[in-house]
Amino acid sequence: MKGVDLKTLIRYAVLMALTTVMTMVIHIPTLGTNGYLNLGDMVVFMAALTLGRKGGLIVGGVGSAMADLLLGYTHYVPVTLIVKGMEGYIAGRILETDLGRSKPIIATTMGGIFMALGYFAFEIFMYGKGAVASIPGNIAQGLLGAVTSVMLYASLRRTSIFS
Repeated sequence: MKGVDLKTLIRYAVLMALTTVMTMVIHIPTLGTNGYLNLGDMVVFMAALTLGRKGGLIVGGVGSAMADLLLGYTHYVPVTLIVKGMEGYIAGRILETDLGRSKPIIATTMGGIFMALGYFAFEIFMYGKGAVASIPGNIAQGLLGAVTSVMLYASLRRTSIFS
């Protein structure tokens, strides 16, 4: 990352680690699937909100894939790297627009919707029609991350944490 200062690199590292931890530590099982809700997406969206599309891409992909690796979901690691990375990138890209800046919930929600569709596209090959069962849980996961990240970001902007 040529031209990136130490403070930014530290933010990337902390947010990647926090994504991994928040994905692994808080598990709320979803009905009908082997999935679970977690707060990892909140951190992915915080990266997009604070570091932009590049930060959302790197933090989302690497932090989430690391959680899958450590939790033993090794077959999901490559997909998670792409899907969660793109989730953060899409949110960050929309946040660069006037609409995204004025209504960040739209940007984070769109990232979450992409995540649900991305996992569905992968799972259709693994589970066939049964992949449909994962859509509600993944949408809930994306919305949980979207809402909590925007609320946290709004609160933290009132502090000196981003200066």
